[in-house]
Amino acid sequence: MKYSIIVPVFNRPDEVDELLESLCSQTLKDFEVIIVEDGSVKPCKDVCDKYADILDLHYYSKENSGPGQSRNYGVERAEGDYVIILDSDVVLPEGYLAAVEEALQGEPATTGGEPATTGGEEPRAKSQEPKAITAWGGPDAAHPSFTPVQKAISYSMTSFFTTGGIRGGKAKLDKFYPRSFNMGIRRDVYLQLGGFSKMRFGEDIDFSYRIVEAGYQPRLFPDAWVWHKRRTDFRKFFRQVYNSGIARINLEKRHPGTMKLVHLLPMVFTLGVIGCLVMGVGCWVMGVGCWLFLIPIILYSMLIFVDSSVKNGSLWVGLLSIPAAFVQLMGYGLGFLEAWWKRCVLKQDEFTAFEKNFYK
Repeated sequence: MKYSIIVPVFNRPDEVDELLESLCSQTLKDFEVIIVEDGSVKPCKDVCDKYADILDLHYYSKENSGPGQSRNYGVERAEGDYVIILDSDVVLPEGYLAAVEEALQGEPATTGGEPATTGGEEPRAKSQEPKAITAWGGPDAAHPSFTPVQKAISYSMTSFFTTGGIRGGKAKLDKFYPRSFNMGIRRDVYLQLGGFSKMRFGEDIDFSYRIVEAGYQPRLFPDAWVWHKRRTDFRKFFRQVYNSGIARINLEKRHPGTMKLVHLLPMVFTLGVIGCLVMGVGCWVMGVGCWLFLIPIILYSMLIFVDSSVKNGSLWVGLLSIPAAFVQLMGYGLGFLEAWWKRCVLKQDEFTAFEKNFYK
């Protein structure tokens, strides 16, 4: 068997149903699916039973230990030459595995369509891959059926005006580091490197860093993309990006020198917004032109609204993209600042703010 698809799950039976349905439509059939239930209160066993006669599907249930350790649990029981790590909130186009197969052979591949957005830290462009590929990752896209909030969040995670486009594949900063929503690796190399660490967040980037440090070069497979739902509301989205900010400091401690200028921008943005608001309130109390300090915030909001409205073809999504952008940047920035203070100034050990309840 060539491919083992590993999916950790925590209280998301409906999402697993959609993912498994999309796997049934794959044009390439040489794969198994391993679902690892990570201590869920709402298990997906009944959902998996629906596909037991259609897919080579293996369901395991274990105590909660986080997504990284659940992936390791699944890989230890896999039989494929390659393992493909997916999040439970993705859906695959029918040509996904065929695109992976063709890219591994060094040939152009297509999934029969263009994603609306992409993920990772590489430009979306065709490339000539070497024959021996150890690890890879693919982009993500926003499906037309996603809710306006999901589309707004997807925009905020991929736009040049929020993340600098590094997650949207607009610019190449350094090496390509696959993310756990869509990444693949040879199973023997995965086991050799020990898989994912016990980090509760940022564990996928940590693993990608260790792959590179071991002498391997992960590749971008631009046509092996997935539809990715991301968070479903702003509260959950804030938790995600807040932990991302914390994880960036933790990752720098584990892998010195990996922090880039772009990782500091959300922190600068956060301090700038807070500064503008404080100065605005101060001027208002003194009865002077407080609105002057609100101009940068208003102009940035208008920029986000116009750009997102055009790209998504929806004024409503454009409007929702304004709070999504501020949540994305300031959530990350606040998490970054807290982690910097606790880890770099107070010299505390590694931590994660929402370790106990982020995955609920």
